[in-house]
Amino acid sequence: PLGEMAAAVGAIASVSGIRPTIENVVATANLKCKLDLMQIAKKARNCEYNPRVLHVEACSCAQRFSAVVIRIKEPRATALVFSTGRMVVMGAKSVENAHTAVTKFIKIIKKTGFIIEDDKVQTLLHNVVGCADVKFHIDLNSLFSEHNRYSSFDPESFPGLTYRMMDPDVVILIFCSGKVVLTKAKNPDHVVMAFEKIYPILEQFRLKQS
Repeated sequence: PLGEMAAAVGAIASVSGIRPTIENVVATANLKCKLDLMQIAKKARNCEYNPRVLHVEACSCAQRFSAVVIRIKEPRATALVFSTGRMVVMGAKSVENAHTAVTKFIKIIKKTGFIIEDDKVQTLLHNVVGCADVKFHIDLNSLFSEHNRYSSFDPESFPGLTYRMMDPDVVILIFCSGKVVLTKAKNPDHVVMAFEKIYPILEQFRLKQS
C-alpha cells in the first residue's frame, strides 16, 4: 500500500505551480509478536533503552515510556519499538523511505533473536507532514475573519493560523511569511491536494507589498 500511495502523488494536477516538500512520514507496524525490549537493546546497534525516563511527547500523563529507540542512517529514520510488537517509524522523507526503513528495522529485530513472519506484518501510514512556501505574505487576520469556521488564530500564543480542512482531512498551519505546513495527512497525495485547495484561498488574502 505504501508504494501505491507514492505512485499516485505525481498524478495530481498543480494549480499553484508549487509542489509541497514531504518533511516527515510516520508509519506504524504491527509485528504480530511479543518482544523482549532488553534483549533487543543488548544485541542491536544504534539503539537505546531506558524505561525509567519519561518521554514527554509520547504520553500526556505521568506514565513511564517503555520502548526501544533504534536509529538508522540510510534512509534516515527512527523507530520506537514496544514490547507488544507495535513499532512506530518516523523521520523518513518519503513513502518509499518509510517502507524501506520499516523493512530494515524488522531485519534488525529479527537478528536479535525474534521470529517475525513478514507476510503477517501490518504496516500503515499514520501521519504525513509537508511544507511549502507560496512566496508572498498573507493577511492572517482577514483570513481568520472570513474562515473562522474552519480555523483558529491566536497570535499571542502561536504565530500561525491553524486551518482544519475537511476534505482531505488535513491540518494546515499558515504563517504570514507565506510558509505553509500541512500535517496529519494520511498519505502524500492528501498533502498535495490540500495545498492545491488552500492556495487560491491564500491568494485572496495576499498582502500587497508597499
